[in-house]
Amino acid sequence: MPPAHPYARAYQSQSILTASPGQLVLLMYDGALRFMNQAHAAFELPEENPRRIEMINTALLRAQAIIAELRANLNLEAGGEVAANLDRLYEYHLRRLFYANMRKDVSAVIEVEGLIRVLRESWAEMLHSSEARVA
Repeated sequence: MPPAHPYARAYQSQSILTASPGQLVLLMYDGALRFMNQAHAAFELPEENPRRIEMINTALLRAQAIIAELRANLNLEAGGEVAANLDRLYEYHLRRLFYANMRKDVSAVIEVEGLIRVLRESWAEMLHSSEARVA
């Protein structure tokens, strides 16, 4: 383990503790994308690799956990139609990732990666716009 590793973890923890709610959503999208990317990479491994299935499963379960957390924290009352649409979209993402894991179907992972990337970019733009208005 490189000596900087403990410092990197401390920095990451501090970043999370000091992030705004909007920035936390962005970090969660980044985490989901990172785990889907890991699953996608694991799909590329030879089928004979004894860890391939475990790596796919672990990465997809982690991505699903993040999306489930995003979904659980939606405020459906205050968020109105936007929150309701996100709820349905997150539920779709979860079903597709479950399917990808059960059937070992990389195309479902690629589909959800694309959808999450669009949400992430939109969220980042919204945060940037709101920060620019405040400044």
